[in-house]
Amino acid sequence: MSAISQKSEVGPFWTNRWFQLVVGMVCMALVANLQYAWTLFVAPMNARHQWGEASIQLAFSIFILTETWLVPIEGWLVDKFGPRPVVAVGAVCAGLSWVLNSYATSLTTLYVSAVIAGIGAGGVYGTCVGNALKWFPDRRGLAAGLTAAGFGAGAAVTVIPIANMISRSGYESAFFFFGILQGVSILLLAFLLVKPAPRATAVSARRLVSRVDYTPGQMVKQPVFWVMYAAFVAVAAGGLMATAQIGPIAKDWGLAKMPMAVFGATLPLLTLTLSIDNICNGFTRPLCGFISDKIGRENTMFLVFVGEGLALLGMMQFGTNPYAFMTFAALIFLFWGEIFSIFPAICADTFGSKFASANAGTLYTAKGTASLLVPIASILSATGGWSAVFVAAAVITITAGISAKLILAPMRQRMLERQADARSADLSQSAPSALAPLSNQTGE
Repeated sequence: MSAISQKSEVGPFWTNRWFQLVVGMVCMALVANLQYAWTLFVAPMNARHQWGEASIQLAFSIFILTETWLVPIEGWLVDKFGPRPVVAVGAVCAGLSWVLNSYATSLTTLYVSAVIAGIGAGGVYGTCVGNALKWFPDRRGLAAGLTAAGFGAGAAVTVIPIANMISRSGYESAFFFFGILQGVSILLLAFLLVKPAPRATAVSARRLVSRVDYTPGQMVKQPVFWVMYAAFVAVAAGGLMATAQIGPIAKDWGLAKMPMAVFGATLPLLTLTLSIDNICNGFTRPLCGFISDKIGRENTMFLVFVGEGLALLGMMQFGTNPYAFMTFAALIFLFWGEIFSIFPAICADTFGSKFASANAGTLYTAKGTASLLVPIASILSATGGWSAVFVAAAVITITAGISAKLILAPMRQRMLERQADARSADLSQSAPSALAPLSNQTGE
């Protein structure tokens, strides 16, 4: 495997690819609360306005749909204009959305704010992941994992301060203060982001990596893309249900406010669980990205997807115990979060680097499709209890793991082998014309 040219690292410090990676990680951490701290606001908003938890959670679904379904457009803008303007607009939207939430007195305002938040989060997320894929063609799993780790673990730093501010000053103050803080911080960091020079994107030759750059339009015509998409939807659904519903689940099981002592401090079980979950959610992304660089994307998918299914079943069976609740919630996030490193990496491996932002963004819309299942979880819980939710999520997740190994892996290998064969045929056809001048010179 050839290494990336050392020249790709030469230049001002802000053009160093590791510096770019760190900036992207911090941007992701600052925008993470839009998703992962949401569950803290649901009960206080319902207590204040009596809108109903299902109506409030619809805002979460709108946010996820907007965040994911606009990422292909945002990715196209990044590929064309670079990361800086897209992240800057995302920063303004991220801050504005939470400020609007602090003043919202109707569901309409809450839903409009969810759309703005989705635009902001998608702009930051899609840009930073796509930029990492381009800067690190030789370590895509690790780079995408570290970048996505910011989104997964970022909320762990602020979830306790947010929860404390909600208790002390009300949820409106928490929305306003953290909205301004996050929006301004991301805006300042946006000006440090740059796209890599063409020489920094040379892909080293290795098995199961495309040498052809597919546009998003060409990519969606490939059957292997839709197998990836279906697997993404299946696994994301279980994690999103846990993300959005873990608060109501803990409340229904009488665990949410149970005091738990850790390192000399006493915290409500739900607050402590969310902090641990976000750490696991962030930690797994670079870990599994690194593992997938070593043992292959599909092999890693098989191990972790099946692991998530088993964790969901464990939560169903033993989750009413406070320690088991914390343990299995952490495992669910540990096995779920890696999809946000492995899927962008396998997408770039399969469809090339040139349009990596737009292509990964197109695949990322699977998260939005999966978010449509979040309200279904509320329906299932009302009819069959939370057990029905966990069983359904576990079945589709384990199925996705098996499919990655038995269906996706051979399909992708066949596609890239056909691509290699076509490339060899093109080279062999061009060889005689290249030799013709030499033949004429020798008089043959």
